[in-house]
Amino acid sequence: MPSTVAKKTAATLSQRMLIDGKLCGATKTLEVLDPATEKSFATVPDCSEVQLNEAVAAAKRAFDSWSRRSVKERQDFVGLMIERVRGNIDEVATLLTREQGKPLAKAVSEINAALFFCSGYCDMDLSPEIIRNTENQRVEMRYSPIGAVGAIAAWNYPILLSLWKLAPAVIAGNTVIIKPSPYTPVATLRVGELIADIFPAGVVNIVSGGDELGRWMTAHDGIGKISFTGSAATGKHIMRSAAGNLKRVTLELGGNDAGIVLDDVDPEKIAADLFDAAFSNCGQVCAGLKRLFVPAHMEEAIAANLAKFAAKVKVGSGFDDGVQMGPIQNVKQFNRVNDLLSDAKSAGADIYFQGQVPQGPGYFVPITIVRGARPGTRIVDEEPFGPVLPIISYRSEEEAVAMANDTTFGLGASVWGKDIDRAEAVAVRLDAGSRWVNQHPAMGPDIPFGGIKESGIGIECSVHGLKEFTNVQVLNVKRN
Repeated sequence: MPSTVAKKTAATLSQRMLIDGKLCGATKTLEVLDPATEKSFATVPDCSEVQLNEAVAAAKRAFDSWSRRSVKERQDFVGLMIERVRGNIDEVATLLTREQGKPLAKAVSEINAALFFCSGYCDMDLSPEIIRNTENQRVEMRYSPIGAVGAIAAWNYPILLSLWKLAPAVIAGNTVIIKPSPYTPVATLRVGELIADIFPAGVVNIVSGGDELGRWMTAHDGIGKISFTGSAATGKHIMRSAAGNLKRVTLELGGNDAGIVLDDVDPEKIAADLFDAAFSNCGQVCAGLKRLFVPAHMEEAIAANLAKFAAKVKVGSGFDDGVQMGPIQNVKQFNRVNDLLSDAKSAGADIYFQGQVPQGPGYFVPITIVRGARPGTRIVDEEPFGPVLPIISYRSEEEAVAMANDTTFGLGASVWGKDIDRAEAVAVRLDAGSRWVNQHPAMGPDIPFGGIKESGIGIECSVHGLKEFTNVQVLNVKRN
């Protein structure tokens, strides 16, 4: 059952920002909509430029003493944060479902995943690396914090994306200013309220606002790095803006991930994993499966087995019993997905399967399986980011690999086959930052994750992701 938080009205549910260890509002506010009802349920502060300057100044003041703490001390603070959030997980999950739309159990899973990744960073080491150690010379490579870091999260996984930026940033010795999406700021601001007394003032700041706030952050001379998750188009704007003071950037951008099914699989046995790969989180996963390439003679069998799973999925409000999939998070994305489907129909594609959605309000898009769309069609070439999967037939492995690589994106890709050696040989030919065999996606705090081509710059997760929040500095000592 939803907690009492879910029952509060828009007039009573409001959150505060965390700036310099203090909770505060703003002169202006933003309304946050529940995508299952299309009604406002909360108001949040709309951070002013003056307040952002205060947050950056606080982060810079806190940096000196915070960066001089040991890595172990900083990890202990993150450990306290983990326990505080875990102790309030039901409340935070309820807010997450209200603003993002995912079923309540999935919201709990997102928060647990975020805490799991944070815990992974708490076990990592940033000790200096000895490059040379001779009688006459010692050379060390050290990983030094950058300063104040700006972290901008997307709306599909608000808590996961915010915390897996926060944890490595502060463990590496930086201070941080976090900006959640204006579509999904409520749960993240609530986390800020919960942890306000854990970190020293200024180490963690959480602000809310619209696109203008993001532009102020990316151009701010006091911010030394931006970590961003979102669209490729926005990522390009951030790179241009960051050039003002040559900010470091980590950009995890969009993906139009391909999956190639080989001809030795049993369609029935892989259907469940394929379905989850494509439709998890209502298809709103950056590294989700978005284009499925299958042998021509197996197309019907694979489509039919996927449709069997799709027919059993209940779509609706994340608080309703038995619901397994919620709505698209916002109206802009809702309209985009429907536009891609209309274009596919106009191009002659076959809507092979379309599920049921609730009557009435809400940004609900039915689970849709499309056949007959070819490269050159928008639904194949563009990232749908919704519960839509085009199935594209191929007649040779060479053709499948060529079509899979024919994209400006390069986040993830997968190959599905019974012969693992054969599947692996195909997988390593795919142009993606992560190549998976018989799974999609598969991630962990110890596994590097990042895109190539227009899917991003830099690495998240693993010790490599932790080091993304540092400057490499060399200490070169001549011995007498």
